[in-house]
Amino acid sequence: MEIKVNFLDKLRLEAKFDDFTVVADQPIRYKGDGSAPGPFDYFLASSALCAAYFVKLYCNTRNIPTENIRLSQNNIVDPENRYKQIFKIQVELPADISDKDRQGILRSIDRCTVKKVVQEGPDFVIEEVENLDADAQGLLVLNPDSAARTYIPGKDLPLEQTIANMSGLLAGLGIKIEIASWRNIVPNVWSLHIRDAHSPMCFTNGKGSTKESALASALGEYIERLNNNHFYAGAFWGEDLANAEFVHYPNERWFKPGRKDALPAEILDEYCLEIYNPDGELRGSHLYDTNSGNVERGICSLPFVRQSDGEVVYFPSNLVENLYVSNGMSAGNTLVEAQVQCLSEIFERAVKREILEGEIALPDVPQEVLAKYPGILAGIQGLEEQGFPVLVKDASLGGQYPLMCVTLMNPRTGGVFASFGAHPSFEVALERSLTELLQGRSFEGLNDLPRPTFVSNAVTEPNNFVEHFIDSSGVVSWRFFSAKADYEFVEWDFSGQGENSNAEEAATLFGILETMGKESYMAVYEHLGAAACRILVPGYSEVYPVEDLIWDNTNKALLFRADILNLHHLDDKQLEALLDRLENSELDEYGDIATLIGIEFDENTVWGQLTVLELKLLIQLALQQFEEAQELVEAFLQYNDNSVERGLFYQALNAVLEVELDDDMELDEYEFNFRRMFGNDRMDAVIGSVDGSVRFYGLTPTSMKLEGLDRHARLIDSYKKLHKARASFSK
Repeated sequence: MEIKVNFLDKLRLEAKFDDFTVVADQPIRYKGDGSAPGPFDYFLASSALCAAYFVKLYCNTRNIPTENIRLSQNNIVDPENRYKQIFKIQVELPADISDKDRQGILRSIDRCTVKKVVQEGPDFVIEEVENLDADAQGLLVLNPDSAARTYIPGKDLPLEQTIANMSGLLAGLGIKIEIASWRNIVPNVWSLHIRDAHSPMCFTNGKGSTKESALASALGEYIERLNNNHFYAGAFWGEDLANAEFVHYPNERWFKPGRKDALPAEILDEYCLEIYNPDGELRGSHLYDTNSGNVERGICSLPFVRQSDGEVVYFPSNLVENLYVSNGMSAGNTLVEAQVQCLSEIFERAVKREILEGEIALPDVPQEVLAKYPGILAGIQGLEEQGFPVLVKDASLGGQYPLMCVTLMNPRTGGVFASFGAHPSFEVALERSLTELLQGRSFEGLNDLPRPTFVSNAVTEPNNFVEHFIDSSGVVSWRFFSAKADYEFVEWDFSGQGENSNAEEAATLFGILETMGKESYMAVYEHLGAAACRILVPGYSEVYPVEDLIWDNTNKALLFRADILNLHHLDDKQLEALLDRLENSELDEYGDIATLIGIEFDENTVWGQLTVLELKLLIQLALQQFEEAQELVEAFLQYNDNSVERGLFYQALNAVLEVELDDDMELDEYEFNFRRMFGNDRMDAVIGSVDGSVRFYGLTPTSMKLEGLDRHARLIDSYKKLHKARASFSK
C-alpha cells in the first residue's frame, strides 16, 4: 500500500492512503500540540486492533456475541533496550463461552497480520527519487531468478521472462503496481491480489500452482483489463476525454442514429442484429456511450474482425460494456496465447451456465486419473484434511468441451462452491478449477457459501449466473450432486503439440464454435506494448441478458449525471424535473448513486453511500415537500444500511418533521430536549434542512468538472496514461 505523507504546521503530519487521511502529532512534552496520536501510538494501536479483528472474525463465523468480550494490550519496554518490547494482549471472555471456543479465540489472535509482520522482521529500503509521482518502479516483491527458465503449459515464454516483460510494460506506462496480499492455504495453490498504488480501484487477482505462476496470472489479467478498458467501465471519464480526438481507441468510429432514432446502418451485421434486436425495439439512443456521455458525437463503435470471413464489424462500445463485462478478454506473450485464454474463458462460463441451469449431474474423475497429477491431488487432500469434502468432476459433457469442475462442500454450514476451469489441456483445466476455488479465500471465507437447493427457479434466475460469473458464489442445485451422471467420463485432450501448440489450440477452439454454428468476432489491442485481444460470441458469451440494452442499460446515467453533480446549483424547477425523472425511471430505491452516474465517490462520505431513496428525500426537503420527505425518512430508517451518524441525523429529522406536520405542536416546545438527545450540531443541520438554510446536508458541492472528487480523479489519471500511450502508438 502506498502511503503519501504531507508536512503540516508545527510537528503535525498527514498520511494519505486509499480514501483515508490520518493525522499524527507529538505530545506536548516532545514539543508537539498533542492534537493527535503520535506515529508510534498508531503502531501500537494497530496490533491491538488487528488482534481484535481476528477475534471478531472468529466470533462472527460462529454466531458468538462480542458485546461482553473485552481485549487490551500493554507494551512492556526492556529497560536496557527500549526497542525490545513485549506486547501483552489480554482477553476477557464471558463465562458462557465453551472451552473449545475460548481456545479458538486465543488461537485466532495468533493470526494477527501486524503481529506476524513484526515477528518476521520487515526490511526497510530507504532511497531518494526525483519525483514520487513519476517513479513507477514496480513494488513487486517477488524477484524470480533471472537465470531460471520455468515453462508451464499454455505460456509461450518462461514465467520469469513473462513476469519481467509485464512488470516493465506497466512501469513504462507510469503505473506503480503493488502486491497487497498472498494466500497459500493448501499445497500447490497460490493466489495474490495486486493493485495500482495510486488508483487502488484498479486491481486484479492471480492464481496458480506456484508463486511465479500466480504472479504471472495477476499481471496478465491486469494488462488484459487495461487493454480492454475494464477498470474504467461504467465510469464518467470527464469532459476533456469526452471531446478528445478519440475516447476509447484511435480506430473507433462514431455513427449518428437514423430517422426516428433508428440504428445506424454502419453498426453490427445481420447475424448480430437477429440476436440483439429480434423484435426491433433497440434504438440508437440505447447505444450512446456511457463513459463520454457525448450524445452529440453519436454512437461510439469499435471494430471487431468477423472470424468466418475477416470482415470488420463495428460494435457499439455501450453494447460490449453492458453485455459482456470482462468475459472473453485476455493478454499474453503472443496473440495466439491470448486467444486460447479468451476462448477457454468463454467456454468455461457458457458451459458452466448450461450445466448449472440445466441441473446436469457430472461424472466423477476416477481416482486413477487424478493420481496422474500428484501436485493437484495434494491440494485437494489439503482441503479434505481441513474438513472440506471435495468432488472432482469432468465437465466436458462427454468430451465436447475442454472443461473441468472442482466442487467443495462445507459440512459446518451446508454451503457448496462449484469451481470450473477450462483449457485445451486436461491437467491445466483441472488445476485452474482448483486454484479458482481458493483464489483470495481463507478457510473462514468458505463459511459464506450458499446452500444447494432443489428449487429450480433459484438456479435458473439470471442474477444467479451473474453471481457465478463474479466469484462463483451462486446457488447450485442438489441435482448436480446426483450419483447418476448424465454423461460418461471422458479423459479428453484438446491440446496442441510442439512450438505451435497455442496456435493449434486456438484453431481447435474456434473450430468448436464454428461446429456449433456460432459466429465470433475479435479485436486485437497492441497499443500498450502487449498482445491482447477481446473475442465476442453473440448469443453465447454474454454475461447479462440482451434485454438489458433496453431495460437496464448503463447509459441511463446520462439522464441523471449532470443534474446530480450540479445538484447544489439547481433551482427549484430543475430540482422538480430531476425528482420526476428519479421517480419515473423504475430505479432501485436502494441502488447507489455512485453506480448510477458512474462516479467513484469516496466510500466513507455521504456521496459514497448515497442511494436513490436518500437523494429523493434530500430533494424533497429542499423543495419543502415535508409529507413526502417524511415517508422516505421512515423507509430510510427501516431498511437503509448507512452510518450511525447518518441514521441519527434522520432520526432527529423524523422527530422534527412530526412536529412540523402537526398543527397542534410547535418546535419550540421540543427543541431543548431534541438538542439534548441529538446534539447541537446535528440539530442545527436538521432544523436548517427544514427551514431551507441547509440544502443537501452532508453532500459536498461538485459539478461536471468533478472538483473535490479525489478518488475519481485518481481513476481518470490512470486512464489518461493509457489514452496517452494509445495516441502515441497511432502516430
